[in-house]
Amino acid sequence: MDHHEVEQPLSGGNVSVGVVRVGDTVRRPAGPWTPAVHALLAHLHAVGFRGAPRPLGLDDRGREVLDFVPGEVVWPDRFALVEPVERLARVARLIREFHDAVRDFTPPPDARWQVLIPADEHEIIAHHDLAPWNLVADGGGGFAFIDWDAAAPGSRLWDVAYALHGFVPLSADPAWQRADAGQRVRVFADAYGLDEGERRRLVPLLGRRTRSMHDFLRAQAGRGVQPWARLWAEGHGEIWRGDADWIEQRQVRWERALLDG
Repeated sequence: MDHHEVEQPLSGGNVSVGVVRVGDTVRRPAGPWTPAVHALLAHLHAVGFRGAPRPLGLDDRGREVLDFVPGEVVWPDRFALVEPVERLARVARLIREFHDAVRDFTPPPDARWQVLIPADEHEIIAHHDLAPWNLVADGGGGFAFIDWDAAAPGSRLWDVAYALHGFVPLSADPAWQRADAGQRVRVFADAYGLDEGERRRLVPLLGRRTRSMHDFLRAQAGRGVQPWARLWAEGHGEIWRGDADWIEQRQVRWERALLDG
């Protein structure tokens, strides 16, 4: 890197320490999982998926280098960008495009993934954090997902359940609760293209996937692992548990939204 290039710290999300922008690139601390993640991102671009940053290797300080994705992160101040149901449907289709693009990805034989929360099954290499805080809107109606460090074996429905929590949203917080939550669940499922069997399997996953975040934060806080211990202390675990309770108490509502009509 040219020493004259300016590093601009990037904030947002819960794990952004050491993330900087340099020109049209983003530099992030690398980990043992970085080669596998870069192989995944390279595959996605090779097959035509443009909803993710392009990997550019490592810089002279050992940091991973990615294309900078221009635009605005949706959460929390730009959620209105995905509020119209046609935008919500566009997000769902982008996730389906990713899942279709990753189906024939063969991980490197020495791939090491950062498995934060064990998934329900190992069907694909899933993103595991498809949420508004990782969605960039380009201002022209296009979207891209960032922060692929937690990509690891998982399933399409595991990713979808997590995405529904964030993009509907499915929240116990009165400020975020929506009378049209069921309709938005249906719009998302229809746009993604879930069949009847997948819809039935998805319903119990909505609460289970949300609760897994509470359990993960509690376990990491008990070990003093950062930044998760800090997030637990700030009350994020209670938020995830409250959301899981709220979702599970309304399971019949989600069944009707997904299966009726």
